[in-house]
Order: sequence, then C-alpha cells, then structure tokens
Amino acid sequence: MNFVSTRHTAPPATLSQAIAAGLAPDGGLYVPAQRPQASAWQPQGSLALDAAAVLAPYFEGDALAPHLSQLCADAFDFPAPLRALSTPGDYVLELFHGPTAAFKDFGARFLAASLARLQRDREQPLTIVVATSGDTGAAVAAAFHGQPGIRVVVLYPDGRVSPRQAHQLGCFGDNIHTLRVAGSFDDCQAMVKQALGDRELQARVPLSSANSISLGRWLPQMSYYAHVALEHHAGTGNVLNLVVPTGNLGNAMAALLARAMGLPLGQIALATNANDVLPRFFHGGAYQPATSVATLANAMDVGAPSNFERLRWLYADDDAALRADLHVEAVDDAAIRALIARRWTQAGEVFCPHTATAVAVLEALRADGMQGDWAVAATAHPAKFESVVEPLIGQALDVPPSLSALLQRPAHAQPCAPEYAALREVLLT
Repeated sequence: MNFVSTRHTAPPATLSQAIAAGLAPDGGLYVPAQRPQASAWQPQGSLALDAAAVLAPYFEGDALAPHLSQLCADAFDFPAPLRALSTPGDYVLELFHGPTAAFKDFGARFLAASLARLQRDREQPLTIVVATSGDTGAAVAAAFHGQPGIRVVVLYPDGRVSPRQAHQLGCFGDNIHTLRVAGSFDDCQAMVKQALGDRELQARVPLSSANSISLGRWLPQMSYYAHVALEHHAGTGNVLNLVVPTGNLGNAMAALLARAMGLPLGQIALATNANDVLPRFFHGGAYQPATSVATLANAMDVGAPSNFERLRWLYADDDAALRADLHVEAVDDAAIRALIARRWTQAGEVFCPHTATAVAVLEALRADGMQGDWAVAATAHPAKFESVVEPLIGQALDVPPSLSALLQRPAHAQPCAPEYAALREVLLT
C-alpha cells in the first residue's frame, strides 16, 4: 500500500518512507491511498495479535511487513483492560498501564520499534522532534531512550503541564533533549512543523516526527480499539460505542479509522476541554483555529488540531456528513472538577481530568436517552495529575511503579523562546 498527503501535491510514499519522513513534503499528513475493509473480523486472543491483524493491510508489500508481528509483540506488552463502571452499560478502557502511564505509550513504542528496523544512514543520527501538551513527550522519550543513532528533542509549553508531567519530560537525559518553551502547545507544534518543512535544515540534520501527525504513531493506536471491540463483541454480541477525549485528534482518528475498516464499533463521540474549536465546528460554525487556553486537562489544550486534515479526508471533505456522524462536546474546568469529586463520592471511581471530560459527555448522552454499551477512553493515570485530583477526592493517589521510578530521577529542561530560530539553533548544535 502507498500513502498520500492530505494536501494532494506530494508524491505517494511507501509506509517506511512515510514513517521516516513524519510529515509529507507539501506540509500535509500521510493517509492510506486505499481504505482496507473487512466484514468478518475475529479476535485473535491478545492485544498484540489483534494489532498485527488490523495493521497488516497497511504493511502489505513494505519492508517492515516481515517484522509486523514482532513490532506488535514489542510495543504492546502491557494491557488495555475494559472495566465496568458503576452505571449499567458503561465501561472505561484503561490505556494508562504503559511505562509513562498514558495512552501515548502504545504509539510511541510502536514507532520506536519501527524506526529501529528501517534502513537508514547510521553514521548521521536521526533527530525525532516532538511537541507535547503533556503526555506525548514522555512516552516518546521513554520509547527512544538509549536507542543508538537517534536523538529526541521534546518541546513543551512551560508552566502548562502538570508538575509530574514536567518531571517526566526532563528526567531521561542521554539522547533525550527537553526544551521548555515560553509559549503554548500551539507554538511548540508550529515550531516542529516548520522544522520538518525546512529543507535546508533537513539536508544537515535528518528529522522525523513522533507526534500523532506521524503515521507510525497514528496507525498503531487503532490496535487497542480493535482489540476491545472484538473482545466485547465476542463476549456480549454487542457493538461497543466510544467516547474519546481529544486535543490534536490523533486518538479519535484512530478510533474512526478502525470503525471504517469494519470493526464492531458503533457511535463515536468526542470530548474536548474549554478549547472548543472542534465543538464550534460540529455545531455548525466554520473551522477556525484559535489560540489555546490553559485548562485542567492540559494535554488537550490545542487550538489548531493537526489531525483535522485527516478527519476531513476520512469523510471525503464532506463537512455535512462529518457533522452528522460525530457528536462533539466541550467540558470546562468547573465541570471537570465537579465530575471528579462526584464520581468519587458516589462510586469510588477516580479519573484524570482528560478522562473526566469523556465521562461528562457520556453522562450527558445517557441523560438524553442514549442506549447501548459505551466505553470511555481513559487516556492517563490520575496520579499524573495529583495536584488536581487529590484535593477533589480528599486523599492521596497510589502512584504506579513505572511512574514512581521516573519521578525519582533528576530532571532538567532547557528554556527556549517560542520562536523557530531558537529551535533551529538547538537542532543544529
């Protein structure tokens, strides 16, 4: 299979070429030239095996195809359990059992394993440059830490991630370089995109991306949705509906592409925080990126979601069909706080601020009479946001061992101006 740009002016690329490049030469995002579909998906018995099955059509004919089973085994060696909530028919899909306690671990580890197997010039290191609004950077750093021939430069908005997220981002060292940018995530993302499009820089410093704009991050995120959908359907006979908290739209796009392939997924609703660019569009307004605002659900503080280009591609640029198919709602900080406190008091359930936005949307859907089995994607462990969650539930949270180990390491991040020239200088040196 070949992959083409959402902007239609770049030549087609193989999977390996697209993964290595990160961004298409015309500034667009790579998408599959064809959309594979099947009507008789069967569970394979494990997350890794289901991942290999759902990814196989995209790897067909590529140099990475013989390695696909091992890539999945390497990347998906921790669980993604579906747990019942206290409200009937409602579930939470726990995606935070990886090394950095966030769903980004799945895609980051798969991308790192893929790049390790690609043939490239080992004499000149490949630099992975990644913008993060909180969780991506740590997952990418953990996945690539110590990998020969690769260095990682992580940009995060200074003061706009949780203290534990900031510590994770700066605690790796070695081949991981962390920049705390005096700006927003949108500034960080714009700087990364400019670097990836700088041909003169690329000639001197080979670059790739590990944001969800990367095909190697986006496609494997279908795996946990495929796995849980197949297992749930086999066990109950029911399709599973989803509520996905989203910022840059990569995780949501993974769920939508999995459903488009014929997997037993039903309706998909999206939850955002007070950054309501997407809800305004879905409620009939123009798509108008805006300056992001800081919220409790900081990993979703995105005012210009990159994957909106892929979303429109999936619906053949038919905005009416797109709006008709998806339900999207914004949840502000006051509602996030209220939900975390109330669900703890009522049922002993605890959620990170991002997961709380999705639970709030599910509650609203149920209040409107929505039926069926619904799962909320729990994108991060609540212990990463102890300064938000613990005061609301009145007690300390247990810290997962992997997160605890990272928090015990020293951390450092280099200050950086929110200007491309500052990033370019770092990349050249």
